[in-house]
Amino acid sequence: MRRSPIAGSWYPGQAAVLRREVEEMLREVPAHPHPGRLVGLISPHAGLMYSGPVAAWGYALLAAAPPATVVLAGPSHRGDFEGLAVYPDGAFETPLGRIEIDAALSAALLAQGPPFLALPEAHRMEHSLEMQLPFLQVVAPRARIVPVLLGTQEPAEHRALAAGLAAAVGERSDVLLIASSDLSHYHSAPAAARLDGQVLAALESAEPDAFVRLWERDPSHACGGGAVAAVIQAARSGREARCEVLRRADSGDAGLFDKSRVVGYVSAALWATA
Repeated sequence: MRRSPIAGSWYPGQAAVLRREVEEMLREVPAHPHPGRLVGLISPHAGLMYSGPVAAWGYALLAAAPPATVVLAGPSHRGDFEGLAVYPDGAFETPLGRIEIDAALSAALLAQGPPFLALPEAHRMEHSLEMQLPFLQVVAPRARIVPVLLGTQEPAEHRALAAGLAAAVGERSDVLLIASSDLSHYHSAPAAARLDGQVLAALESAEPDAFVRLWERDPSHACGGGAVAAVIQAARSGREARCEVLRRADSGDAGLFDKSRVVGYVSAALWATA
């Protein structure tokens, strides 16, 4: 059991309060057409009051067809390791209860060998994946998860993760891939909008590797860019898929921070179109 180190600080520690806040954020999202099968999301991971209203735009799409398993990929902010840290089995716990690990899919990744590593300790204090869980527990309460942290986010890691996910998930239509990432950090709001605009354009580009090239040139565009790159590449493996930006905002939009120093957030969907 991996218990939450951030409940009560990054998000409410009381189940009723947490559920109410998540449900309120989801209700604020307008109905959105589904131009294909949803195969992936890109979602931010700051404190719920800051990035939650943006994250809700992606998670609102799950209500119509909740996935059976969600692969969560994100950066490691606290661990010091190389490779891809997979949580192999058991469960994660939040105030909303337990969310079980899909041990079979975790095992399928680990069976591919390094850089996939069974490193549950790398997840103990990490927030990037946990910030996705309250939304999942509200919109897809029966879903299981496969948590994967990228140790360095070097190109070799995100390419290995993309290939490993494509091989392990295969043709399963009940698995959703989620990349956890914030965008630019600590610029003025206008400067952040310009930098984040480059990311949004790359995500929606018809050129499959546009985001990968942008992020590899300058990783400061997205703190979880390696996870985003892996999910985009895996989602497009063997199929046509397009990325749609759903919402972009920054931490200043929460009304509490000076707009001279903000963090950017984006919610985007990957749709299989063929």
